[in-house]
Amino acid sequence: MAGTGDVVTIDGGDLGCARLLVLLRDRVATMAPGAVVHLVTADPVAPIDLPVWCHMTGHDYLGVVTGTDRPTYAVAVAAQPASTDARNPWHRGPRTV
Repeated sequence: MAGTGDVVTIDGGDLGCARLLVLLRDRVATMAPGAVVHLVTADPVAPIDLPVWCHMTGHDYLGVVTGTDRPTYAVAVAAQPASTDARNPWHRGPRTV
């Protein structure tokens, strides 16, 4: 699961899931495997879309973070995630051989 270190928080505010996934994809690309991101968002679709995106990319969806005053979801960074399209992060990126 998660390695040692601080949790990185991304405050997505009222952004829709597409923009949230762009933020998340860009941030996890700079993080070490096992690092954890807490995504804070008011988007009601996030608890549906985040697990699907994690399954598609290989990141681990850790679920809802308890004890927070706003909806927050945790994701652990995968060692070798699948790429996603730069403009459409809910689609897989180009395959590499």
